[in-house]
Amino acid sequence: MIFIDGSNMYHSLKSYFKRTDVDLALFNQKLLEKRRLVRVYYYNAVVGKVEEPERFKDQEKYFQIVASIPYTELRLGRLVYTNAWPNSPPFEKGVDVQLATDMITHAYKNNYDVAILVAGDNDYVGAMQAVKDNGKHVEVALFGQERTSRQLRDVADRVIPIDGYLMRGCWKSQLHHARYPQQPSFQPQRHFDTRREDSLEAPPIESYNEWNYMRFEE
Repeated sequence: MIFIDGSNMYHSLKSYFKRTDVDLALFNQKLLEKRRLVRVYYYNAVVGKVEEPERFKDQEKYFQIVASIPYTELRLGRLVYTNAWPNSPPFEKGVDVQLATDMITHAYKNNYDVAILVAGDNDYVGAMQAVKDNGKHVEVALFGQERTSRQLRDVADRVIPIDGYLMRGCWKSQLHHARYPQQPSFQPQRHFDTRREDSLEAPPIESYNEWNYMRFEE
């Protein structure tokens, strides 16, 4: 069973590969390595419909595409906008709690033998350990060098490096025809604390709007 933190994945793809047009179905197949897929859970936060109506429409279309991938479940948190918006960025709510809860719940229900976590947040360490204590295996797919997400690497039974070798054949532009449109650049991102040694490097900031989404924390 695969658990994907969508914000983390988008942020990391942009930072390390300078592109985000990944075919999610092919990416999942690479992680599985011929093993049987039980289900994929994809997590992200919903843009405010009132605060950002155009981005909300684009995001809604993308989420429909993700949900249409076979054996994939969409789990959505929300963005919280304060009275200081738009001068102060929104913050993400509920995504990490949903992911951790699902991973532990399915482990205790004996719904999988191996959990593959695609995330870089060390806050998931507790959930990973709970899954291991229930007799399951936990693998973590990570971007970046070995110094990143150190706690996740230490707890995981196996680390899957998300590098050029793994991503070969996973880009939509490499397909004869794209089954899914490119992930839109509006995607709200949870900010990595780049001051910590075990966090991922921040991607280059290309616009005010991108900065707006990259700076907030839960």
